[in-house]
Amino acid sequence: MPWKDKLGLVHIYTGNGKGKTTAAFGLAVRMLGSGGRVIILQFMKAPDVYGEQKKIAECGAVIESFGLPKFVHGEPEPDDIEAAKKALTRAKEVVSSGEWDLVILDEICVALGFKMLDVEEVKELIKNKAPHTELVLTGRYCPEELFELADYVTEMREVKHPYQKGILARRGVEF
Repeated sequence: MPWKDKLGLVHIYTGNGKGKTTAAFGLAVRMLGSGGRVIILQFMKAPDVYGEQKKIAECGAVIESFGLPKFVHGEPEPDDIEAAKKALTRAKEVVSSGEWDLVILDEICVALGFKMLDVEEVKELIKNKAPHTELVLTGRYCPEELFELADYVTEMREVKHPYQKGILARRGVEF
């Protein structure tokens, strides 16, 4: 497809506001609708937990989740770090392969923020990206040094959120 020669940019969706994964999945649907190949690697999210996982696969994306069925609070445990490193190893393969039109590394920035991954390795991953692969990194706590390698940097800013009123995450909206 002639439009594919215009692909190859890097996106970062970060910040404390809601919508980072949602924006990335919207881009995935757009790419799938245009006939592109999409893979999503989820850091820190367990398989079969989040509402988007099953549906995006039904739309034709490949989705691989490397998180454990628990949240990381405070210091990550060794098994959390091992899962993040496994996801990064897979991400390096996928991003450099040239097989995909869109690669989404969902919540990789959170893994960086928790110091589960080395930012230098993520910089190398970006630099070794296949030329036509559009790459998206999501999650709060994105190190600003990654911004210089990105073409798009979008920061979702929380202005108001139901958590402030004690309303917890709701199925179908937050997960």
